[in-house]
Amino acid sequence: MSAQSFGAEVYKYRTGIVLGTMVGLFSGGPWGAIFGGFLGYQLERMFRSAKQLSPQQIFFQATFAVMGRVAKADGRVTEDEIAYARSVMAQMQLNEEKRREAIDFFSQGKSADFDLEPLLRPLASLFRYRNDLRMIFFEMQMAAAMADGEISDAERSVIVNICHRLGMKADAIDVLIRRVQAERGFYQQWKAGGAPTQDKVNQAYGVLGVTESASDAEVKRAWRKLMSQHHPDKLVSKGLPEEMMVIAKEKAQEIQAAYDLIREVRKSK
Repeated sequence: MSAQSFGAEVYKYRTGIVLGTMVGLFSGGPWGAIFGGFLGYQLERMFRSAKQLSPQQIFFQATFAVMGRVAKADGRVTEDEIAYARSVMAQMQLNEEKRREAIDFFSQGKSADFDLEPLLRPLASLFRYRNDLRMIFFEMQMAAAMADGEISDAERSVIVNICHRLGMKADAIDVLIRRVQAERGFYQQWKAGGAPTQDKVNQAYGVLGVTESASDAEVKRAWRKLMSQHHPDKLVSKGLPEEMMVIAKEKAQEIQAAYDLIREVRKSK
């Protein structure tokens, strides 16, 4: 780095350097000032980088970084969890550059030393008035946690912590976990085809977040709400990466299939 570019770098991040140097000086003397100035530079650079990202970039990077953190929560990343992450990348039909970026953020997220905060802070701002975007983000994270069959206590703890940091209330978290569990079972049976079993019907109700005792009007209202929340074009306009539109479309198809099954069963009674 030339003296000119070094000077420009110092000027650009002067606020972080000055604040870090002052804090370091008071807490650790001259050596503390040097370390504090460097740390202040790194932090301001990191936060500025996050601020410069588009909503789609923030969502994309956070999706895979959090997925990596959740997968590693119980100590090791299973083959099923790796396969799920790869399947998401395949669904998105990423080019080689974006695929490497997704793998990189997944790998970084696994590291306890990687600070998620620079990604979560702008993500929280993005979600503030976009609850439907927040819902699909956490649906993907919970599906990733269930890739090996269940959500472990450690994975649940990480998810709940991140949910709180991104503005989701505790009761909404439990409802979403139950719905994603039902989606997982319904999706497998839906893809397999065949006659509707009672278990499949129960899971269809779970996908809509209602019980079998719900009235036709309540079922329809739940279906409409979920279809609106998972409308691909609407989600992309709010910040969902275009590559993830295919995931939103599949979610919408699954919700529609669950609703169609419930209507079919109710008409036959």
